[in-house]
Amino acid sequence: MINDQPTSELSREEINQYTGTVMLEFGAEWCGYCKAAQVIISSELALYPNIRHIKIEDGKGRRLGRTFAVKLWPTLIFMKDGIELKRLERKFNSEDISTALITISNDYS
Repeated sequence: MINDQPTSELSREEINQYTGTVMLEFGAEWCGYCKAAQVIISSELALYPNIRHIKIEDGKGRRLGRTFAVKLWPTLIFMKDGIELKRLERKFNSEDISTALITISNDYS
């Protein structure tokens, strides 16, 4: 489930209440690193259609990114049942994303 329209409307509390698997993508529409990463992010996520993908428009004055201590774009945060299990920042490849997606897809209970 992909949210192609970046949002900044969600709160940390709302995100923490999500059940199941979620990948948060923090970035900015004008960010060159973010644009360059879209191909590998999309291709890896296509293999995991049950993972919720939420693109979050980040930047000055946007509190949500600060609550996750986002400092570089893009930052991918992989969560399961509201708990962060893995994080990738700026320089990552398709193998890094695949490993993180596998991590949140596995049932550790």
